[in-house]
Amino acid sequence: MRFFAAALLALLLAACGQPAPVAQESYVFGTRVEVLVWGARGVAAQNAADEVLREFDRLHRTYHAWQPSELTALNDAIAAGRPHEVSAELAELIITAQALTVQSEWLFDPGIGRLVALWGFHGDEFKPALPDAAALATLVAAKPSITDLVLEGNRVSSKNPAVALDFGGYLKGVALDRAAAIFKTRGIQNALINIGGNVLAMGRKGDQPWRVGIQHPRSAEAGGAPLATLELHDGEAIGTSGDYQRYFEVDGRRYSHLIDPRTGLPVVGTQALTVLIPPAAAVGLYSDVLSKPLFVAGEDWPRLARKIGAGQVLRVDAAGKIAVTAALRPRLTFAPANPDLTVVQ
Repeated sequence: MRFFAAALLALLLAACGQPAPVAQESYVFGTRVEVLVWGARGVAAQNAADEVLREFDRLHRTYHAWQPSELTALNDAIAAGRPHEVSAELAELIITAQALTVQSEWLFDPGIGRLVALWGFHGDEFKPALPDAAALATLVAAKPSITDLVLEGNRVSSKNPAVALDFGGYLKGVALDRAAAIFKTRGIQNALINIGGNVLAMGRKGDQPWRVGIQHPRSAEAGGAPLATLELHDGEAIGTSGDYQRYFEVDGRRYSHLIDPRTGLPVVGTQALTVLIPPAAAVGLYSDVLSKPLFVAGEDWPRLARKIGAGQVLRVDAAGKIAVTAALRPRLTFAPANPDLTVVQ
C-alpha cells in the first residue's frame, strides 16, 4: 500500500555512505510496486529487476478479475454451468487457495468475486453507492466459495454458479515468491520486493538489515509517520490488510473492499492488520493471505491466529486500539515509544 512506499524510501536512503540500491517501480495489481536490489550493480541487477516486473505484469493480466483474462473466462463458464479447461498454473492456484480457504474457516475465500463486484470494487474508481439489498441477499444465500469448484486434472466445474474467482487477496503473495525465485536464479542475494505493502526481504541492505514502516491506518490517509518500524531479516515477509486503500463512504460510514464471506458485508471491526511471516516455503503467499481472515475475524483473531500458525500479528481495531502478539512486540519500534497497546499471548 502507499504508506509502505514512502516509509521504505525514507528508511532506505537514510543510511549515509551506503550505495543506493538499484530500484525499479511500476503499477501492477492495482497498486504501486517497488523492487530494490542491493550489492549487484549495473546490467545484472537491472535485468533481474526487469524480469521480476515482467512476471508481475503477466500475472496481473492473466488473472485479472474483471478485465478479459484467463480468470474471467473461467468465471464466465462457471456462471453458465459449463466445465472449463484451465492452465496447469491456474489449476494449481485454485487447489492451493481451496486449502487455504478451509484452513482459514472460510474467512479467506477467493470465490466471492461476485460479492466484491456487487459492492463496486471491480474497477479503479469506487462510486459511493450501496448495492441492491435484494441482489445482495440472494448472493449471500447462495454461499459462493472457491471450495465449490471441482477439478479433474485441469478441467474445472462448479456445483454453484454464484462462484466467481477474485485473486486480489492472493496474487500479490504469489508474485512475491515468484520474484524471490527469479532473483535467486539470477544470483541476486540482497533485495526488497514491495507490492502495495506486502514486502519480502532477501539478504541485507549492505551491513544493515532491511527496515520497513507500518503506518497507522488513519494517519496513512494523510501521509503521516509510521506507527512502528521493524527490521526484516533474510527470507521474512510482511503483509497488511486495511480499510483505507480501497473504500468509499456513504452517510459518514466507511465501506471497504474487505468483505466478510459470511455476511456479504464489508468488515467494520478492524482498521488494519499486519502479519509477519518467518522464512519458509511460500512465505510471500502466506504474508498476503493470512492477514485477510484475521482482519475479517474481528475480536476472534487471536484464536484463529493460533490455529493457522500466525504468531506475529499487529491489529488496529475499529476504535483505533492497538493489539500486538507477544512474539512480535520486541521486533517493533513505536513512535511515540510507549503507545497504549495490548499484548496478546
